[in-house]
Amino acid sequence: MGVEEMVVLSDGAALWAQAETRPGAAGIVCIHGGPGMWDYLAPVADLVADKASTYRYDQRGCGRSGANIDYRLARFVADLDELRTHFGYLQWFVFGHSFGATLGLAYAGVYPDRVVGLIYCGGVGLNWRQHRGDYRRRADARLTHEQRSRREELRRLDRSWSEEVEWRTLCWLPDYADAVAAEELARREAQTRLNLNLECNRALNAETNTRSTCSERAECARVTAPVLLIHGNHDPRPIDGVASLARALPKATLTVIDGAGHQPWVERPDTVQRLIRDFLPS
Repeated sequence: MGVEEMVVLSDGAALWAQAETRPGAAGIVCIHGGPGMWDYLAPVADLVADKASTYRYDQRGCGRSGANIDYRLARFVADLDELRTHFGYLQWFVFGHSFGATLGLAYAGVYPDRVVGLIYCGGVGLNWRQHRGDYRRRADARLTHEQRSRREELRRLDRSWSEEVEWRTLCWLPDYADAVAAEELARREAQTRLNLNLECNRALNAETNTRSTCSERAECARVTAPVLLIHGNHDPRPIDGVASLARALPKATLTVIDGAGHQPWVERPDTVQRLIRDFLPS
């Protein structure tokens, strides 16, 4: 069993975190997506639990972490580095999923000497503004007309809990490759009894969506650690931006996983486990 705690940061923010430590092993921090969600990466940590010390947390104002209103990418980067210090590492590995991949990349650009390696999973890559429309069209194409209409109806409501679960399910259903299992997988995730922080979501999306490609490429140039980019071939987020990111990074490898969507460890756990374990030190 891991150690669960509330980590109080320098500005008084309190972050929920869980550590699974192995003495002498490398450390890897798992960064969830959203923004505005909560940690759901226990299955990823479990894939390497016998090889590395793993750390998971809820970002500020999200999930089980304390309320907050400072939703700037720079603040989230600083939070991550304070967690590194708290857990006693000079350097560690970083696994980021979706928005967490964006955050992990930003962290590796600001603190290149503190990242041994970065795993960028299910991210949007470079120039998201160019690819966002394709993503929405692909995601919508995986829903029926009735499902899309119901999703929009629910989005506008002051939702009950059952309606919240239904709305989340419809939002997340397109993220899975297996159309038969998608609804069950999305509903299981949707039933997590934690609130989505929509204010955080809006603030960080507004910031990251307006970044210029020039600034993104400058960030890439500052990343000195090797980067493993993992993308499911059925993720509705286009691979184009991720491939561009791989080319912009000094030391990057892109692996596309067949038969996987936005959370490839759910549908192809053996492949993801092999990739991560091979990336970590012996």
